[in-house]
Amino acid sequence: MNYWLFKTEPESFSIQDLAAAKKKTTFWDGVRNYQARNMLRDDIKLNDRVLFYHSNADPPAIVGVAKVVREGYPDHTALDPNDKHFDPKSTADNPRWYMVDIQLEEVFAHPLALPELRDVKALAKMELLRKGSRLSVQPVRKSEFDWVVRAGKGK
Repeated sequence: MNYWLFKTEPESFSIQDLAAAKKKTTFWDGVRNYQARNMLRDDIKLNDRVLFYHSNADPPAIVGVAKVVREGYPDHTALDPNDKHFDPKSTADNPRWYMVDIQLEEVFAHPLALPELRDVKALAKMELLRKGSRLSVQPVRKSEFDWVVRAGKGK
């Protein structure tokens, strides 16, 4: 099993939106970065765990946990000319972009704000905290994941 962090802007899609979705499940679409796409397509597997991160929030924070319930498959939003994620270079025969499905596991009682995370020695090497780290899909070490989940539960 692997561990990941997925970033989302809460005004576009929040953890509350995931909680309200049918079966608390959604497809993670609209990723338009090749490095993140490669992880969605090649590396993220069934039952991998995901830290759900609200970016562009005040403050940005890790707000919960989800799990992968469907491995990478072509992102259909890239094929829809009426969708904001449309890519005319992506085709059904040669998809350029991929997505996975995730299901909510829990919303943290104590969201973990980015400034708070920066002060934690156990998270010093976490990709999220590296200067210039902008990927919307990032790998997370098991030790980092475990620390975040414990702290998010207020333990």
